Amino acid sequence: MDATPATERAPAAFIGHGNPMNALESNRFTEAWRSLGAQVPRPRAVLVVSAHWFINATAVTAMELPRTIHDFYGFPDELFAVEYPAPGSPELAAEVAEVAQPVWVGADVDSWGLDHGTWSVLTHVFPDADVPVVQLSIDATKQLGDHLELGRRLAPLRDAGVMIVGSGNVVHHLGRIDWSMPDDGFDWARRFDEAARGLMTRDPGRILELRDHADWSSAVPTTEHFIPLLYLAGLAEAAGEQVATLVDGCSMGSLSMISYGLGVDRPPTAPSAGVAPELPRDIPPGSTNL
Repeated sequence: MDATPATERAPAAFIGHGNPMNALESNRFTEAWRSLGAQVPRPRAVLVVSAHWFINATAVTAMELPRTIHDFYGFPDELFAVEYPAPGSPELAAEVAEVAQPVWVGADVDSWGLDHGTWSVLTHVFPDADVPVVQLSIDATKQLGDHLELGRRLAPLRDAGVMIVGSGNVVHHLGRIDWSMPDDGFDWARRFDEAARGLMTRDPGRILELRDHADWSSAVPTTEHFIPLLYLAGLAEAAGEQVATLVDGCSMGSLSMISYGLGVDRPPTAPSAGVAPELPRDIPPGSTNL
């Protein structure tokens, strides 16, 4: 693995991706993601931990040309037509398996690809799709602390020029979506989001204390969207670096859209106003696979 000086360490980020319609929209969240891509030095490759590859194993995509996966339902045809033809990187897949030891990481050469948790974000961060992308699965058999530890183990990849991105939502409860709150959150969602921000920006190694928060069960009814945050927390703890808030806010009452950056500053200008896109109204939110 080729190391680069610490001062040239690749950035890392957690991005609250929310709705795949963000791939087609321009709003304050997508503007922040574009600002992130414009601000950071071009990485050698990107490793993404997406909430939407949640399986009973730890694996990485190891194909040369990962396919664009449209893993959602009920959205307009134009979204299903989106392609993100970034190359893969079998070399990076092998490096991930190396640094993760003793955790076993399988090489997926034909079953997955780039799901919407990855491409709906990267289409704004790197719109030319010219940076190699590898996805790391979320192993559903592991405990939350295991994911935090694996985040720490991935830290050497940043020294080798790899940008690491976690894509999920700190608050993600589709069963409590409120159509009348397109760009706001319930009190419990905002409380939990702020508690998470306090830990991420001051002491990310303590992030699992959120399990004791009074609003945990409402904010995190299932863990797949929360777990990508643990990878950034582990990376931040390992590097001893400050986490910055890139953009914040809630959507539809029960989704947090907050994004964090490691080794990157807050966007130099405040993103302009603009609400997150609405979800399809003719299908229950819990059936959309958001």
